[in-house]
Amino acid sequence: MNRIMILALALTTAACTIPTYEPEPVSAHQWERRQQAIMRQQAERERLCRITRDDDPRKEELCRGVSGASQ
Repeated sequence: MNRIMILALALTTAACTIPTYEPEPVSAHQWERRQQAIMRQQAERERLCRITRDDDPRKEELCRGVSGASQ
């Protein structure tokens, strides 16, 4: 019983330390999809920054790194 508890604890803590790995795209199509995803994420960040009120405490966090954002 003690071994099972130690094994379960080791497995749960080991899962937290494993870094996520995203392989580099190898084809032109994969690179294009990656770039489009990055552009969509950036557009979403800009949209959230634009629609967030100035008195919202999340404004600074949402607008961090967004070009043209008045903070």
